[in-house]
Amino acid sequence: MATIITMPRLSDTMTEGTVATWLKKVGDKISEGDILAEIETDKATMEFESFNEGTLLYIGIPEGETAPIDSLLAIIGEEGEDVTALIAGDAAPATEEAAKKESKEESKEEKPAETKDAAPAELPEGVIVVTMPRLSDTMTEGTVATWLKKVGEAVAEGDILAEIETDKATMEFESFNEGTLLYIGIEEGGSAPIDSLLAIIGPAGTDVSGIAKSFTAGGSTPAATATEEEKPAATAEKAQEATPAATNDGGRIFASPLAKKIASDKGVNLSQVKGSGENGRIVKSDIENFTPAAAAPSAAPAKADAPAAAAPKLFVPAGEVVTEEIKNSQMRKIIAKRLAESLFTAPHYNLVIEVTMDDAMSSRVTINSLPDTKVSFNDMVIKACALALKKHPKINSQWSADVITINHHVNIGVAVAVEDGLVVPVLKFTDAMSLSQIGASVRDLAGRAKNKKLGPAEMEGSTFTVSNLGMFGITEFNSIINQPNSAILSVGAIVEKPIVKNGQIVVGNTMMLSLACDHRTIDGATGAQFLQTLKQYIENPVTMLA
Repeated sequence: MATIITMPRLSDTMTEGTVATWLKKVGDKISEGDILAEIETDKATMEFESFNEGTLLYIGIPEGETAPIDSLLAIIGEEGEDVTALIAGDAAPATEEAAKKESKEESKEEKPAETKDAAPAELPEGVIVVTMPRLSDTMTEGTVATWLKKVGEAVAEGDILAEIETDKATMEFESFNEGTLLYIGIEEGGSAPIDSLLAIIGPAGTDVSGIAKSFTAGGSTPAATATEEEKPAATAEKAQEATPAATNDGGRIFASPLAKKIASDKGVNLSQVKGSGENGRIVKSDIENFTPAAAAPSAAPAKADAPAAAAPKLFVPAGEVVTEEIKNSQMRKIIAKRLAESLFTAPHYNLVIEVTMDDAMSSRVTINSLPDTKVSFNDMVIKACALALKKHPKINSQWSADVITINHHVNIGVAVAVEDGLVVPVLKFTDAMSLSQIGASVRDLAGRAKNKKLGPAEMEGSTFTVSNLGMFGITEFNSIINQPNSAILSVGAIVEKPIVKNGQIVVGNTMMLSLACDHRTIDGATGAQFLQTLKQYIENPVTMLA
């Protein structure tokens, strides 16, 4: 008898969940204890185990989709069992006998291959339609930055098919199927809405031209077609021999997103971990049970990346008008859209204060003299902001038409410049972090942001933002509020100059701070009081350690 699996409540505050990854496909055998999927809650991404055994007959929530708790997540039952009534919301089939009869009749018919809802009703056996995934909660379309596989190449489960640029980051997109890449629907540099035809995978030599046409009947024709269909039998055989599921020899390592996150948090080298999941995939329990003492000697260090080639200089003849067009990236489009919305909808005003940095500079030298400790002035500003926000929660708010929401938790976003624009990774519960924890977290997030390795969850949930251009020598500037925040702090460079101290002109070090506020939520006096508290913390760093 078929069993309905609903979206579980995986945390006490969870009201809805997002399916980050399906680890089983329709038609797969399920044993009790198998990991069905990785589900993103409001607190973490967690593995969801099956408490039933049978065959996965139906998936109700595709990868990347969000649904309330108790929504239909999946159906597990006997192979070939009819579950149409369950999907429609009716009661289970009246009797087991009726269900068996229906399953027998259906088994005589040709089974459609499993695919996403957007796929045609019937597909040749083994053919999988891959659509543009939703890789972030706000993503409506994606851009294919790079294809890492070509038409005609063998694809193994876990291989990286492409790098896809979302509105927040460029992310690797793994294949959850194996076969031959028969068709590419979106060329490099091309953009398409989510659920558009991205690729088709299946047995070598399969004709998929009709499938591609059925997807594009109402829109533009896909950019590429399968041109190497006559090759691939040998290629597929090679792939089966040559593609291990997990490797420690310098090749790609297969691990679940949750395992990767835990490994990153714990500083575990994935190349030293033996996977216990399917095909050697590293899962959460492998990281939690890993002990460095049991690790095998690591492989030889990877070769350092070759220095990037210098961009060719554009020759501009004297007296001629020369222009160059650069296609707007998905990130740049979203930055333009959101900052324009912020500036034109939120009434901005700026408050500026000058902070004396002499004590902060001497305190930083003392702090950094401790072993394994590295704290920047920006880390000190972030810590001071977190403490000041707890004393002035109205700054830590957001506007909506009916209410102003005061956030009593502090999640500070740190603006990081990357090649294509700007991203804002978020330090969750910053007020509970020490200076050294803030420093380590900022370095980790900023490094992964520049390498395009941040996950969407790491850029969500900020309640306040800090932007620092002091390292570029900028002494003072005003930022645009990162909505839905109500304020953003702009941090300038530390400048040595004459100051008046105890009635005497002396040489001192100062720094300018500019607070951009949304006047709908923050009045001028409220913003000024926050800056006074912030100034006290920065000028007297010992108070931040109390």
